[in-house]
Amino acid sequence: QVQLVESGGGLVQAGDSLRLSCAASGRTISTYTMGWFRQAPGKEREFVASMTRGGANTRYADSVKGRFVISRENAKNTVYLQMNNLQPEDTAVYYCAASRFSTTVEVTIRRHDYWGQGTQVTVSS
Repeated sequence: QVQLVESGGGLVQAGDSLRLSCAASGRTISTYTMGWFRQAPGKEREFVASMTRGGANTRYADSVKGRFVISRENAKNTVYLQMNNLQPEDTAVYYCAASRFSTTVEVTIRRHDYWGQGTQVTVSS
C-alpha cells in the first residue's frame, strides 16, 4: 500500500508560481508512473501531467503545456509539480496519483491505483 500526501497549495495571484509536492510512503514509487490531476468546483477530475518511472517520458494537458513541469526525486520518494504563470482557470484541488504497473505515461483516472487527498490551489485575478 502506498500513501500519497500533497502539499504546497495556496492562494496566489495570476502570474504567480507554486510548486506542489507529493510525498509517498509505504512503498517506493520509483517504479511507478506518477501523475497529477485536478478538479475544479462543479467539474470532473482532469488530467494535468504524467511522468514515467525513470522520468524519460512526460505528458501534459494542453491547458498547462509550457507552464507546468512535472518532476520526481525517487531517492526522496517524492514527485513535484512546478506551476508557473498561474491563471484563475487553474484554480482547483490538485491530486497526486500513482500507477503501479504502467511503463508509459498515463492520462486516465482508472489507470491509477493510489491517490492523495489533494491540495487546494486558488488563483485570483
